[in-house]
Amino acid sequence: MLSTQYSGEIIARNKHLGLSEYKFLLRAIVSSGIGEQTYAPKVYFEGREEHPTIQDGILEMQDFYIDTIAKLLERNKLAASDIDVLVVNVSMLNATPSLAARIINHYKMREDIKVFNLTAMGCSASVISVDIVKNIFKTYKNKLALVVTSESLSPNWYTGNNRSMILTNCLFRSGGCAVLLTNKRSLSHRAMFKLKCLVRTHHGARDDSFNACVQKEDELGRVGVYLDKTLPKAATRAFADNLKVITPKILPVTEILRFVLFLLLKKLRGNPSKGSAASNVAQAVPKAGINFKTGIEHFCIHTGGKAVIDTIGHSLDLTEYDLEPARMTLHRFGNTSASSLWYVLGYMEAKKRLKRGDRVLMISFGAGFKCNSCVWEVVRDLNVGESLGNVWNHCIDNYPPKSILSPFMEKYGWINDEENSDNFKFPKDFGCERFS
Repeated sequence: MLSTQYSGEIIARNKHLGLSEYKFLLRAIVSSGIGEQTYAPKVYFEGREEHPTIQDGILEMQDFYIDTIAKLLERNKLAASDIDVLVVNVSMLNATPSLAARIINHYKMREDIKVFNLTAMGCSASVISVDIVKNIFKTYKNKLALVVTSESLSPNWYTGNNRSMILTNCLFRSGGCAVLLTNKRSLSHRAMFKLKCLVRTHHGARDDSFNACVQKEDELGRVGVYLDKTLPKAATRAFADNLKVITPKILPVTEILRFVLFLLLKKLRGNPSKGSAASNVAQAVPKAGINFKTGIEHFCIHTGGKAVIDTIGHSLDLTEYDLEPARMTLHRFGNTSASSLWYVLGYMEAKKRLKRGDRVLMISFGAGFKCNSCVWEVVRDLNVGESLGNVWNHCIDNYPPKSILSPFMEKYGWINDEENSDNFKFPKDFGCERFS
């Protein structure tokens, strides 16, 4: 487990950071909405994050998939030889043999298994993996697919001081998920969800969207993921275009007609409040103007950060109840990249929110720039007692807590003061002698 205190100690080991960069990272950690019980790879605790080996990344993934896949197969009374399709997505580790091949070797899967190993798909890779399986199922009947999603942090620590690249060190955490999908009618009574529709939006043809999130070297040759200032705009644009396609597929005709009439009336009336502070904020992050709750009961939002959750909540006019699963997932597990959607879904299940006939909208974003979404229908009432492997079972009664503010907000309040670095000194109890 990675606490805020230890996060500060890890980033302090970076000899290339100045005081201003260190304070910047501490502000990001303390105000991120990430709690005290998230997870990080072993190299962070061994002090080797700046000098990892490729074996560190492979072992990190083995620790995940050996445990998770075994639990999934056991719970569903299946053997590894029953799997017909395997899709693995881990963006930041491209090993040879592939991670998919390593899973096949470990579990001794069949020789005719159809295998897909995805890399560099970013935080939206889970929905992409589901789409691959969906298209395979159009051709091949009575098949069982295994989707494995995680992220390898061990070999991807940025050792420089570029502010646009060091932020990823603080926000990502270890995690992963394994999911079974099938089009076998004989297994339909055991299914939890049914895929209703899926939409993928890719703005890679736009240069500003393409360059919004890029892995590259800084001016001194240190590799990291660069987050450009155009990222929020690229995400908003991709999200809007994705909604345009998926909305007619998931909402009733009456709501779409109401929205069309609303737009016509708005156009006829013009824009009377031009230039006010309130209208400027609304224009910066516009609301969709359509009631998604007429066709969706639950919203499964990628936990890319507090700002991502807030922005989507504002755009779709969601309540705090709607956003609670995403906020609590960010607090308990952090941003686990593509697997975060399944943690959010697990929270809904553990809280017994999901009832037969309910529809769940999944929304994810990824480098490229991509926005992918899909809708699942709950096909039977889900009781937490059935899901023995739900990752929330041991702590769900503690959520939501009275406050998700970092307990170190008061202790580290000094990071927002003393802007003059020449006069600034760290508190004696902080234990950061390098900057004192």
